Amino acid sequence: MYIEQLYTGCLAEAAYYIESNGEAAIIDPLRETTPYIELALKRNAKIKYVFETHFHADFVSGHIDLARKTGAAIVFGPTAETDFDSIIAKDEEVFTIGTIKLKVLHTPGHTMESSCFLLIDEAGKNNAVFTGDTLFVGDVGRPDLAIKSNLTREDLAGLLYESLNSKIKVLEDEVIVYPAHGAGSACGKNIGKETFSTIGVQKKMNYALQPMTKKEFVDAVVDGLSDPPKYFFVDAMLNKKGYANIEDVMTKNTLPLSIAEFEKEMGAGVTILDARDPDAFEKGYIPGSINIGLNGQYAPWVGALLDAHAPLLFIADEGKEAEAVLRLARVGYENVHGFLQGGITTWKNAGHPMDVIDSITAVEFNNRLQNDDNIIDVRKKGEVEGGMIENAQHICLSGFQDELHTLDKNKHYYIHCAGGYRSMMAASIMKQRGYNNITNVKGGMTKIKETGIKLVMPAVV
Repeated sequence: MYIEQLYTGCLAEAAYYIESNGEAAIIDPLRETTPYIELALKRNAKIKYVFETHFHADFVSGHIDLARKTGAAIVFGPTAETDFDSIIAKDEEVFTIGTIKLKVLHTPGHTMESSCFLLIDEAGKNNAVFTGDTLFVGDVGRPDLAIKSNLTREDLAGLLYESLNSKIKVLEDEVIVYPAHGAGSACGKNIGKETFSTIGVQKKMNYALQPMTKKEFVDAVVDGLSDPPKYFFVDAMLNKKGYANIEDVMTKNTLPLSIAEFEKEMGAGVTILDARDPDAFEKGYIPGSINIGLNGQYAPWVGALLDAHAPLLFIADEGKEAEAVLRLARVGYENVHGFLQGGITTWKNAGHPMDVIDSITAVEFNNRLQNDDNIIDVRKKGEVEGGMIENAQHICLSGFQDELHTLDKNKHYYIHCAGGYRSMMAASIMKQRGYNNITNVKGGMTKIKETGIKLVMPAVV
């Protein structure tokens, strides 16, 4: 028996390769299928099944392309309905891979079709459980992503409580937990940094697996739950109904444009995405561009901040264009009209106007800070609960654009996050909307703390 976790940091997503006696199965693959096919070839195995724990909302899965290329059968849990050929498994149905088995455990709650897959080894022993978005390390899946459901998030949280107690907590303590996501994913509220655990450890450490009533569980799971990113429902429908194959998307969207062609494409409704590092972006960019750097959680933030259906142009460092397009495609962004050939250098050499972001170090910020300064903290709720700068205004980046109207264009604002990646996104959005009197704090709260600035606990977040 062989198990390999294939973890993608940008999406905080874990896919799994499972193999026994020349047969393999893939659980929750990403859209690009090459890594799974090459791994099977390297190990002289044939991919027999592609298992999906649910209709993923935060990325477009590779199940359809992988099945088409390998002949593998796609398996979903009970109640799933697809517009393509798939096996809709029964609860506790068993699938054989070589000399091991995967048992379907229907665990509705995150979504109605959500299922976990229990791996039974050659000796008939429960070895591991692939929990999808039902159970994470330190957290559970958000209960508000069911497609076209009349159930409330409280209803779904109640179902999740039953699923965890009847299907997961009853497993042996030594059973390994392999979830679909790690820290940073919006599929949970506060997922731990580890990418796997055990049932026993989670029963001790995970707040959601502690002894409690169903009402207490529901209250705990929905407390502080922010709205899901808008692209989640786009991706869930793509995973349910089908999508274009990744090769066609890459060919269509990785289109180099001359500066004349790029300018012709610029117009009403077009988003200009600058995927360079924030430190490079601040020194000079095409006016109106939004910065979401490839060096961080690029794809999820594109999904959270940009319209999936609006036409998109992008700037990237030379040699990074294909990566930028692939990572956009992972989250269902396929309306890409091309990129500026030669990058920002082409724009600059043509003598076209450029904008900049005023940025200062945390030390400079500390030296300048006055009691009446306007400070915007764009970190998540859980981060802010660890301490804020006194009188700072908290606006989580995921909801930043909806809250911009509350800010005064005539005032000056300092902007910070935890490390500088998200604050540059916020700064670029503000500049795009006409808020020109802003200053970004480099290094964010990580560096701000080192200056000794007094922090206070927020009364209400």
